[in-house]
Amino acid sequence: MADGIDKSIPRGIRNNNPGNIKKNNIEWDGLAEEQIDPIFFIFKEPIWGIRALMRILLVYRFKHKLKTPHDIIYRWAPPSENPTDTYIEHISKYTGYKADQELDNTIEDYLPLVKALIMFENGKQPYNDETLVEGMFRGWDGFPTNE
Repeated sequence: MADGIDKSIPRGIRNNNPGNIKKNNIEWDGLAEEQIDPIFFIFKEPIWGIRALMRILLVYRFKHKLKTPHDIIYRWAPPSENPTDTYIEHISKYTGYKADQELDNTIEDYLPLVKALIMFENGKQPYNDETLVEGMFRGWDGFPTNE
């Protein structure tokens, strides 16, 4: 820990970015002032990173029409950068969802998906349901219904 970074904590957890969202041109709410990670965003608190993760999943659902674990993970973690098929198997095992199962637009379907995604990205999922749901819903009054 010579550089002040505890590398025993997974990078996504350290960065309050449990989805490991790569830096891009989006000015996310809740970004930390110092963005010292060269690849991934750093958020002020985990809730902000969870919020960004959920917003991306909702864009996938409503803009790109991605509603199955297979389709969602192929976009989230493309084979050019990740072991995508292993990722999908993990999601299915962790959630009980079939890879081609269409998810409902509900907290009951998305909360297990978010947990499984965080688990795969970090090797652990340290957040309680209250924190996850607060992050998933921060800034709006629930899931959009205009499919």
